[in-house]
Amino acid sequence: MEGKVLIANRGEIAIRIMNACKDLGLDYVVVYTEADKDSEHVQRNITSGPEQNAWCITSYTEPNDLFAVADHTLCTAIHPGYGFFSEDFRFARRATIRDRSLIFIGPSWEVIKNLGDKINTKRVANQLKIPTIPGTDSPIYNEMEAEEIAQHLMDDQRAQGVENPSILVKAAAGGGGMGIEEVTEITQFRRIYRQVQNYAKRQFGDGGVLIEQCLTDYNHLEVQLLCSQHGERIHFSSRNCTIQSTGRQKRVEAAPGFHASCFDYDFDEKKVMDQVVDYSLKLAAHVRYDNVGTWEWIVSRSGQPYLLEVNTRIQVENDVSARISYLNNAHPNLIREQIRLALGEKIGYKQNDVEFKGASIELRIVAEDTQRGFAPWIGTITEFTFPEHDWSVVYTHVPFHKPYTIPSEYDPNLALALVWGRTMNEAKERAGQFIDEVVIKGQDSQGGSIITNLTYLKNNLSRLLTF
Repeated sequence: MEGKVLIANRGEIAIRIMNACKDLGLDYVVVYTEADKDSEHVQRNITSGPEQNAWCITSYTEPNDLFAVADHTLCTAIHPGYGFFSEDFRFARRATIRDRSLIFIGPSWEVIKNLGDKINTKRVANQLKIPTIPGTDSPIYNEMEAEEIAQHLMDDQRAQGVENPSILVKAAAGGGGMGIEEVTEITQFRRIYRQVQNYAKRQFGDGGVLIEQCLTDYNHLEVQLLCSQHGERIHFSSRNCTIQSTGRQKRVEAAPGFHASCFDYDFDEKKVMDQVVDYSLKLAAHVRYDNVGTWEWIVSRSGQPYLLEVNTRIQVENDVSARISYLNNAHPNLIREQIRLALGEKIGYKQNDVEFKGASIELRIVAEDTQRGFAPWIGTITEFTFPEHDWSVVYTHVPFHKPYTIPSEYDPNLALALVWGRTMNEAKERAGQFIDEVVIKGQDSQGGSIITNLTYLKNNLSRLLTF
C-alpha cells in the first residue's frame, strides 16, 4: 500500500497503529507532548535529525499543530486513535476538505455527524424498529408535556412489575455524564426538571431535556462491526463490558457477550446475541457505515436489548473481539483492517470466512485506588514486568527497561492485557494466573508504594457475564 499516516494520538493505541502501519508497508509519523517524551510511542521513533518521524506539539487537542506536522512531513492520511478527535466530525471534515486534504482513518465525517448525535441515532433506530431505551427521542421544552411523559414511563414500569420505578432527566445537549438526574417519585419531577433545564441553559445554551426510563439491572454489550466504502459489512460477534469503574470507565471486558457457563440466564443468550448483531448490521446498512465501529447495547435481566449509542471509532477493547475471531486460522488485526479500508480497499472476505470460537478477556491495568473511588495514583514506576504466554498479549506505552514517571496530565492507564482460552472458564483461570504473575513497583513523591487495580481486576473475574 502507499501513503504516510500521521498518528494523532498517544500511548498504547499509538503503538498499535504504528505496528499496523508497518504490517501494511506504510510510513508513519507520531506526535507527542513534553509530558509524554518518555512514552514508548516516542522512544521507538526518531525525535531529531534527517530521519525524524516523531514531532513535539503543544497538545493532542490542538488541530492546527496536528495539521502543521502532517503538512511538513507530507502525510497523506491521519489516524485519530480513540478519544481526542476520533469522533469529532468537524475535525474529520476539515481533514478531508482542506486544500491539502488528508484521508481521515475512520468513517466519513457525515456518518460521524449523524451517529455522534445520540438523539438522532435514537430517532433513526426507532424508525427502523430497533429497540432503544423507552423515552423521548427529541428534546422537550414544555414542563407539562415532560411531566406527562415521566408519569407514563413510571406507569409502564409498574405494569411490568418493577418495584421501584425511576426515570432519568437529561440535558439534551449534554454528554459525558453531565446534566443527568434521577427521579424516583413523580412529586419530585417538576423540581428536578427545572433544575436540569436551568443547568442545560447555563452549560450548553440549550434548555432541551430528554426523559427516559432508568435501567439498573443490565449487562453492557457491544457489537464490533467492520464496514467498507464498497457497501460490505462484517461483524466480529459481541463482547461484554459491564464491569466498570464508578466513573463508568470499563475495566474488564470479555467475549462473547454472554456464556451459559457464567450465569443461568432467564433468556436464550445465543438468540439475544444474534439479535443485537442483526440490529447493528441493519442500522449500519441504513446509514451506509464505511469503517470500523461499535454498536453499544444494554440488555436487561429478562433479555430485552436496547441500543445505547454508536461509537464511530476504533475502541480500546477491539482486540477482545478479535481474539475469539479466526480468519484463515489467525486472529484478525482490526486496526490494520481499519486503515486498509479507510484507504479504499475492499474487505476481501465474507462473514462465513470468520470463525468464532473460545473466549477472551481484557484487563485494563490502571494506577488507581479502587478503594477511594478509583482515584488516580501519580508517581514513578521502577519495575514493570509481565508474564509471556502463547495465550496472552500486552499493549503498553510504559517502558520495561527504565523508570517511568506517570504524566499527571493524562489518565494513569498502564497497560491492556488480553488473555484467551478454549472456554470462558479457562480464560478466567488464565486471567487470574496472569494477574498473579504481573510485577509492578513504584513510589510516589512521598515515598508511598504504587497503587494499582490488579486486585480489583482479579476479584471481579467471577462477575463476568453475570447479572
